[in-house]
Amino acid sequence: MSSSDQDDHDEDSPLFRGNGAADDDAHRARRRSSSSGGPSAVGEVPVAQSLIKAASNVCFSLFVLAVLVVTVVAVTYQPPDPWLQSSAAITSSLSRVLPNSTFLVPDDSLLPTGEDFNSSSSSTPASAAQRDDPDQAAVAAAAAAAVNATAGTCDPDAPLNCSDPRVLAAVKAFNAKAFFRKSIVFLSYETPVPGPKPGECDVAWRFRNRREKSWRRYRDYRRFALTPGDGCALDITRVGKFRSGANAARPPRPKGSKNRNPRVAPPPVDAEINDTIPIVGSEAEFRKGKYLYYMRGGDHCKSMNQFIWSFLCGLGEAKFLNRTFVMDLNMCLSGAHTDNGKDEDGKDFRYYFDFEHLKETASVVEEGDFLKDWKRWDKKKGPGKITVRKVPSYKVTPMQLKRDKSNIIWRLFDGQEPENYWYRVCEGRAAKVIQRPWYAIWKSKRLMNIVTEIAGRMDWDYDGLHVVRGWKAQNKQMYPNLDADTSPETLVNKVTKLIKPMRNLYIATNEPFYNYFDKLRSHFHVHLLDDYKELWSSTSEWYNETTTLSGGRPVLFDAYMRVIVDTEVFYRSKTQVETFNNLTRDCKDGINTCNL
Repeated sequence: MSSSDQDDHDEDSPLFRGNGAADDDAHRARRRSSSSGGPSAVGEVPVAQSLIKAASNVCFSLFVLAVLVVTVVAVTYQPPDPWLQSSAAITSSLSRVLPNSTFLVPDDSLLPTGEDFNSSSSSTPASAAQRDDPDQAAVAAAAAAAVNATAGTCDPDAPLNCSDPRVLAAVKAFNAKAFFRKSIVFLSYETPVPGPKPGECDVAWRFRNRREKSWRRYRDYRRFALTPGDGCALDITRVGKFRSGANAARPPRPKGSKNRNPRVAPPPVDAEINDTIPIVGSEAEFRKGKYLYYMRGGDHCKSMNQFIWSFLCGLGEAKFLNRTFVMDLNMCLSGAHTDNGKDEDGKDFRYYFDFEHLKETASVVEEGDFLKDWKRWDKKKGPGKITVRKVPSYKVTPMQLKRDKSNIIWRLFDGQEPENYWYRVCEGRAAKVIQRPWYAIWKSKRLMNIVTEIAGRMDWDYDGLHVVRGWKAQNKQMYPNLDADTSPETLVNKVTKLIKPMRNLYIATNEPFYNYFDKLRSHFHVHLLDDYKELWSSTSEWYNETTTLSGGRPVLFDAYMRVIVDTEVFYRSKTQVETFNNLTRDCKDGINTCNL
């Protein structure tokens, strides 16, 4: 074979041909096999390819369907408010909306506020929480160390000096042991002061309740009787009830102060409450600011549920627009929350809600002062004129106002109901971008002080019974079993199986007859809200503070305040027996609504 023939032969070899030539050989081989009737070529290869292709098509279809579902959910999803439920669930469960966008007459339950929610927007940083929540065992150990430090330096026969460090050390050790399992956290102590008798000291301290998410501080002062113990230690032989240490009730009176009637001490006040109205400091500051002003609409004198729902809509829009919200502190309490069933105007926002916390968490100004400043500093013409954008309809969305540069965006609510409701601003497309700042609304600390007082008098060791009656018990169509299931005889049969005998039992109820629960008194130490009327009487701390807010006019402890206090005391009980969970077969919102 010549070299040229060898070269030609090598070029025809598959080793020297490209991939295309190799594929041609394979194709010719398949054709020869097919022409010879080979069974493997006819059956195995096409069937396997068909199965693979079919499986690929199915997987791809499932992938496309999943992408479609995720896209639809992403488009229609409404971001939740900082609560346990979405805003749609809140509307459905707390205050159902009718086709004409009005709220049903509220039931006797309390609308939760910011301190009730498991919100990611905590008002207290983690470091502050750890600092204000000391371990009780550590407190007791520190108190014992303080006692040991004074060993050998005491005179057992000397009269008791309340400023002796051993007194405070004994009180700290006693409290750490007595309240270890009662959700009470002791934050700080004041220097003990002498009691009315030798051997007695009055001690005041600050504390908080672990069951509250608001991190509020409360004050207690008690009377302690002490005697010498082993070594230099002091033993506590008797402890007064909640706020029994009257001599430690208030800080020492500053020098130079005069009391026209020294025999009658004024009611104590909570010095930690600061709900003064913020003011705009200067004209330049006013002109520099950006404001969102809601004119009074149809929500005025509606139920408290609707008021909060609408108010938080305006507050949420102001936050979205990065503006200061102009709010009216004057409220109208709906007849649904009053004793006589009539609307009562002229109520102060600060009676029901914590204004100090609101102004710390949101940018707000009071309407009255704002309008005065606006009128005083507005120039009708020229470069100094305050620019105003009037928005006549709620249909102008917050997104359309995002880039508006006016000093004041003034929303008008002049239409007929329900077109003039504030919360209409946050409906539709706006519901996807406006977040209601639930964390900004807390209950009034003045009312929560009453709650703390009632729970403290029961030494935070009590069980709770919530009995809903009122108009629901009378409506046999919606609640066919409620009246019979909450009768005195039935309550005795059911509650005695759920709560241990002779426990402190606090009954939160809207039942107007005080003696309705007398049959339970032979089984428990029954407590009702009316047992504590002195806490809002004319000699009380609450009365003194609310009268100051009202300009000297007495303030009525109305039905909504009762609901707040009643419910909050119930929430702090150890064992909680609910009407619609434990006592009756009926649904909370009426027949056939248990699964809604």
